[in-house]
Order: sequence, then C-alpha cells, then structure tokens
Amino acid sequence: MTGAAVIDASVGIKWVVDETGSEAARSLAACDLYAPDLFPIECANILWKKVRLRDLTRRDALERFDLLRAAPVAIVATRDFMSQALDLAIVLQEPVYDCVYLALAMQRGLRLITADARLKAAARAFRGTRDVAVLLSDLNAGSAAPP
Repeated sequence: MTGAAVIDASVGIKWVVDETGSEAARSLAACDLYAPDLFPIECANILWKKVRLRDLTRRDALERFDLLRAAPVAIVATRDFMSQALDLAIVLQEPVYDCVYLALAMQRGLRLITADARLKAAARAFRGTRDVAVLLSDLNAGSAAPP
C-alpha cells in the first residue's frame, strides 16, 4: 500500500487497544504517516483514562505506550503550524488540540484520518477544511491507503 496521511490519537490508539476500527487502523501502518508532537501526549492520556476506567492495568498501559512510541509515525513539531491551528479552532469552534491535526494535514497537503466523527463534521462544515478529514470507518475496505 502506498499513500501518506496525518493520523490523530483516535486512530493511533486503535493500534494498541482492540476496539472498533482497530484492524483498519493497523492496516495504515504501511502508509507514510505523520502526526504532530501532541500525538504521544494524547495517546498517553487515552491510556491513562483506560486505566482509570479499569479497562487496562497500569502495566498494560505502559507496555502499550511503548508500542505506540515505536509505531511508524513521523512526529512533526507543532511550532510551524500552531498559529494556523489556533485560527482553525476559532473558525471551527473546536478545541485547538484537534485543530493541530487539521493544520498539519493542510500544511502537508494530506488528509487527516480520524475516528472522531465530531471533528470530521466540524471540518466538513468549513470550506477551507471540507475535504481534509476522513473517517477511519469510511476508508475503502479493500484498501487502507489514504484517499
């Protein structure tokens, strides 16, 4: 498979926690993937929540985070597109941390693959980001290559 895309934590976490969409998320590992430096922080926070909910043990969370750190994702510093992320957050009325992923995708001319339907809907509502976000569940079943 070929292709490049930006992924967010909602996709990355599916590599290490079995849930709906995990198979599709794992198949993206063959693509060239990018994420902002916020990605490991958000993934760690999701794992922390799963420990608090008793879905994972402390040891499981730490082991899964180590797997995520080794994942084939190029981490990009947010400083180069943080102003664009803030502007998007203001326009879309969405949290800055979600808009960081959108801004990176726009900067690189790539699609953002997310499992967050709310983020996809917000991006779709604004002309400048209408075609940037793609739901993981909408990827073609026969090909996990980004559209």
